[in-house]
Amino acid sequence: MLDASGAERAAVAGVVRSLVGMLEGGATHLGVATDHVIESFRNDLFAGYKSSEGVPHDLLAQFSLAERAAHALGIVVWPMVEFEADDAIAAAAVRWRNDPGVEQVVLCTPDKDMAQCVRGSRVVCLDRLRRRVLDEAGVIGKFGVPPESIPDWLALVGDAADGYPGVPRWGSKSASAVLAVYGHLESIPDRDAEWRVSVRGAPALAASLREHREEVYLYRGLATLRADVPLAEELDDLRWQGARRPELTELCRDIEDADFVERVTLWRKAE
Repeated sequence: MLDASGAERAAVAGVVRSLVGMLEGGATHLGVATDHVIESFRNDLFAGYKSSEGVPHDLLAQFSLAERAAHALGIVVWPMVEFEADDAIAAAAVRWRNDPGVEQVVLCTPDKDMAQCVRGSRVVCLDRLRRRVLDEAGVIGKFGVPPESIPDWLALVGDAADGYPGVPRWGSKSASAVLAVYGHLESIPDRDAEWRVSVRGAPALAASLREHREEVYLYRGLATLRADVPLAEELDDLRWQGARRPELTELCRDIEDADFVERVTLWRKAE
């Protein structure tokens, strides 16, 4: 999807389409977190962590435009520099999950690491593409461990998208089986003879974990989302009060797709 200058605009159009779809679906309060800068504090902790290197230029060039699109729609934007977008989402989930004015916190992302934020059916993940909602029972069904063990599970298995490898010999099934019993890495005995769970290849798994204890704790730190991201907004600031007509009209002209203006049903008063 190219504009008149030949620049790619498909990703931005996809973001706008998703956000408009959420509004049409009845969402009342929205916040959009972005990786304003892909690099974060995690790159200082681990040299192999994901970075902007290798990200197609056509995609990187649309990041700021996507932020502009969310603002034009009248949605709060959290552009992350030191932290990552996932950290901001986690912070928002923690901050408002027990608020009496909140019916449910819906994290609209299929990312595995966001499963650690799920709490009962109060905080859920929504994969809009697959139309799948993941509550706490769903997390256990999918990963074999509860949400609080997801960082430990990712540390053992690794996450190619984020750039850390996990522990050799450990796969999703072995990590799920062991963590279902022990919960967290530090609770797993060094010797498989002491394990209270039967896992295929246990001696090799235990030996590999002993050898990589230092690294696996680092990987867990990378996988653990930060709930201390400072968010300036109060709950009512997230209430959707309409799109900004001049901004959205200009944006749609720039990406050469006017359909979004026609789909918006509420406009903000001039600010």
